[in-house]
Amino acid sequence: MKVVLALAVGFVAVRYLAIAGRDMLRVPVLLRANYRGIAVSTAGGILLIASALVIESGRSTLGAFHVGDLPGRNPARPLVLFACFGFGLLGLIDDLLGDSSATGFVGHLGALVRGRLTTGALKVIGGAAIALVLAASPGFITGKRLVADALLIALAANLANLLDRAPGRTIKCALLAYIPFAIVAGPGEVGMAVAPVMGAAAGVLGDDLRERIMLGDTGANVLGAVLGLGVVLDVGRGSRNAILVVLVVLNVAAELVSFTSIIDRVAPLRALDRLGRRKSGRSQTISEPPRTDGSTGPSRAETPAPARTRHAAGAQEGP
Repeated sequence: MKVVLALAVGFVAVRYLAIAGRDMLRVPVLLRANYRGIAVSTAGGILLIASALVIESGRSTLGAFHVGDLPGRNPARPLVLFACFGFGLLGLIDDLLGDSSATGFVGHLGALVRGRLTTGALKVIGGAAIALVLAASPGFITGKRLVADALLIALAANLANLLDRAPGRTIKCALLAYIPFAIVAGPGEVGMAVAPVMGAAAGVLGDDLRERIMLGDTGANVLGAVLGLGVVLDVGRGSRNAILVVLVVLNVAAELVSFTSIIDRVAPLRALDRLGRRKSGRSQTISEPPRTDGSTGPSRAETPAPARTRHAAGAQEGP
């Protein structure tokens, strides 16, 4: 019951912020043209970060008055909030400043060797650094375990970005992945820390599906990182190792094949992917260039805002 309440609080908080911040999200700097040629607000994940902040500030204040957990009693909550802000910031930078001058890990690392820092390289380096801090926070662990757990968090964030190729896809996958985690975590400290973020994700799913907002690297980063952090904090070592292997395989596969093409060929996956999405024909098709980072989110066309695109139909996930 406590988990359901936390999910509901996240849902209500993000719905209020989505309505109250409607005009803020329509500022020109955030507008991008989707594959229908419709100007849509990118970086919709800002709503997830804002709702997490509002909820945690409220829980801390109420706790100080002996309503709910006392401040500092649940160490997972500030870690989840840090994951939201840290990974969300890296995603926001790429949503606003990303270009296609370099592609894939090799392209970004090559640019870095030549003395030029791309947004893709910044996400790789910054994401690894934040993941290391998060993985080290629960307490003393071995160096190998620290690296493995940090890699799990970073790859989970990366996979969420790789899946963000169509309206609602990343949120659907995140919610499906959250179900077994919620069963394992239950109403414990970690489960209660993660639940409001997932409730907020459910709260923006409708806007994402109806193309009112684009989740953006900002939101995809947050969802993947929070789920990865939850696994690190609450799941046993053997299960974490298995999940890490799956994440490695999926991240490598995304560099070689198109998840979109696979989804379109498998009927159950295609039905789930298109569930709730708009069915009207496209007003126009905007081609999408190669990925800008090869690892941490969809690519964008090299055209001025708001003409840059996301969720382009048939876009490839590979480099």
